[in-house]
Amino acid sequence: MHVQENFSLKAFNTFGIDISARYFAKFSSWEELEQLKEIVSNDVPPTPLILGGGSNILFTKNFNGLVLKNEVYGIRVVAETPDHIIVEAGAGENWHQFVLHCIANNYAGLENLSLIPGTVGASPIQNIGAYGVEIKDSFHSLDAYHFHDKKIVHFTANDCAFGYRESIFKHDLKNELAILKVRFQLNKKPNLKTSYGIIEQELAKKKISNPSIKDISDAVISIRSSKLPDPKIIGNAGSFFKNPIIPLAKYDELKHQYDTIPGYASDKPGRIKIAAGWLIDQCGWKGYRKADAGCHALQALVLVNYGKATGQEIIDLSNQIIVSIQNKFGIDLEREVNIF
Repeated sequence: MHVQENFSLKAFNTFGIDISARYFAKFSSWEELEQLKEIVSNDVPPTPLILGGGSNILFTKNFNGLVLKNEVYGIRVVAETPDHIIVEAGAGENWHQFVLHCIANNYAGLENLSLIPGTVGASPIQNIGAYGVEIKDSFHSLDAYHFHDKKIVHFTANDCAFGYRESIFKHDLKNELAILKVRFQLNKKPNLKTSYGIIEQELAKKKISNPSIKDISDAVISIRSSKLPDPKIIGNAGSFFKNPIIPLAKYDELKHQYDTIPGYASDKPGRIKIAAGWLIDQCGWKGYRKADAGCHALQALVLVNYGKATGQEIIDLSNQIIVSIQNKFGIDLEREVNIF
């Protein structure tokens, strides 16, 4: 493992924030992680920051520690039944390319999650989701290296404590593990999810009445491409805020005042999920820009760096948005992006 000092992370975070890490290295196996104690000085924090695609992170200052880029690759089938197939992917694999690989092999279950930025290893940490599907719906298990115990740990779905954009890896085990391999239980016979969002409209536009998993994926790609900025062109981390989940009584109250407020079923009894983008748009933030920090003109849920914004400027903008939503709707917005 080659460790570099004072390494720029601008190319390793999709916001394009120009900060540096005191130490930086790449790893492709757990054996390399075991070398850390020997090659990094004692004054560095014992648990490094693991970077996948850098697509769900916002740096506000230089990172005074060790950053490790996950480059564990490989995709293989590990088990099969008449109805299911279990596919294992290295944590460093690009998420969207992995989804396309599954679709090409007729493994169903991940098609609604097409074009989500990031890596396979990041997907269970965030319990990524889109258009009515979350990782927990197809997650089977994962292997991770525990830095303190210096051993590989196995996690089942129950171990992960999945919730809405939540998992045990964001709380109790935050920064204690490096995910190595993730396994998914996918379907040989598709169970298509087309009713959430505008997938049905997109399929109708294309005159597709009997869609395949590739048709669903293509529809999702088209939808996301039409309203979400490409981080290679405009720095961003996708959805900056979670969709708030509020009591049904609160939703009914707001529905009486704002009849167009969108609400979606949640997995919490008596509670409704509200579209954060709609709330932000109603407060007039869509298209807002101050210097190089802004709120995207087509999707209010996405905060952007037009070039030279600092992480603190993005944070300041998000704070203003949070306050305005609380003042207008009495709802607390929570950031989805990890702040460092």
